[in-house]
This record gives sequence, C-alpha cells and structure tokens, in this order.
Amino acid sequence: MKGRWCAALICALAGVLLTVVRVWGMRFSGFLLIGTAAAIGLSALIDARAEKGRLWRWLRRAFYGALSVLIVLLTSIEVFVISKGREDFTALPSEAVIVLGAGVNGREPSLALKSRLDAALAYLEEHPDIPVVLTGGKGYGEEITEAQCMYEYLTGHGVEGERLITEEQALNTAENFAFSRALLSEHGVDVENGLVAVVTNDFHVARSRLIAQRQGVRMLGVPAPLPWKHLSANYYLRESFAMVKTFLFD
Repeated sequence: MKGRWCAALICALAGVLLTVVRVWGMRFSGFLLIGTAAAIGLSALIDARAEKGRLWRWLRRAFYGALSVLIVLLTSIEVFVISKGREDFTALPSEAVIVLGAGVNGREPSLALKSRLDAALAYLEEHPDIPVVLTGGKGYGEEITEAQCMYEYLTGHGVEGERLITEEQALNTAENFAFSRALLSEHGVDVENGLVAVVTNDFHVARSRLIAQRQGVRMLGVPAPLPWKHLSANYYLRESFAMVKTFLFD
C-alpha cells in the first residue's frame, strides 16, 4: 500500500512539474501523470476500505471494471492513431495540397509547424504545378497568422508564391478543412471527387482524416514526424483523448 502512495506522489510531482513549468512542451503528459496519480491514490484508498463493508467492495469492483474499460478503449484508439500516422501517401499524386497550421512563435514556425512545412516542401517538389492552401489563423502569442508564417517559410525555400493560397481565419482543424475546401472549389478543384494531399504531423493524421471525411474532403495523408521522440509520445497520447472529443462532440 505504501508503494502505491509513493508512486502516486511521484506521478503527481512529475505532473505538476510538466504542467506548471511546461518542460519541453510536455504539458499534456503532465496532466496525464496527475490523472494517473489520482487513479493510483483512489485505488489505494478503495482497497484499504474494501474489507470494512459490502458497499466498499462493490465500489472496488465498479472502480476496477470502469478503469479496465477505459484502458482498453484508450489503448485501442492509440493503436488506431499510431497505425494511421504511419500511413504515408507522399508518393501518390493529388489534385491539391492543404497544409494544416500549427503554432507560431512570434513570427517563426514552431517545431510542429516547421516539420509540416519541411514535409510540404518535399511533397511539392515531387508534385509540381498543383495549388496549395496554407490554412491557419492567428492565435495567442502569434504576431502573424499561421498561414502567413507558412507562406513566408515556403517562398523563402523556393516555392512560387503564385501556387500558394492563404487561408487566415481558421482556428481549429474543422475550420481548416471547411475554409480550405471552399477556397479550392473557387480555384476549380473538384474536392468531392479528387484527392487532396493533407500535410500534418503524423500523430494528427487519424483525427484529420475523420474531420476531412465529415467535410467531404478525400484526403491523402502526408505525415510529418517530430524530431524528438518524447514530444511525439506526448502528442500521440493527447490525440487519443482528442479523437474521443472529436468523435462525440465536434
């Protein structure tokens, strides 16, 4: 029992460190560790009281049953997210490209956005002469829109500005697809029947595909991996919860 309380304390302290100090972009992992600490502590409390009455024994069965279902569900979703993130359709041609925005640090792309832009550069080099929508509005702490940041980065690396269509209003992935779909239609792209290459991070491919289907976009995933494994693990874990939210509420 003492071992579980020690484990809960360690998880809680590590979680607070990651959330408050925001170490290495691992804030979600911090929240997950705090939740894990709460689950461990609650299990220790319930087990300690289970011998004192039938109600506590019933609560123990219910707690562990619900926890098992939750773990199986999240593990299944995680496997699905990882499998979709490994699908790479970079070699396939498309009617157009959508590059989904991510955070901008002042005027510079964040690590996630830079990895998307580098993947976009590789795809555009292999598939010239197709239109590209850069989609993303201006968020907190950003001096320019994500679309403008992407435009400056791509043109600075040799992409012709005439190919690039900036969409600067979207504030989430659903709006990314909705607004980009409208712009592509205005530029003569048959979005409903043609294939659209969507550049995003590998951990984000599964949820992007779900949202694209709802928006009537036939998506080819062009995944961009993050260079740091600990960040990839953090975001892959986050995506499992985000998939549930998107499926149920978005």
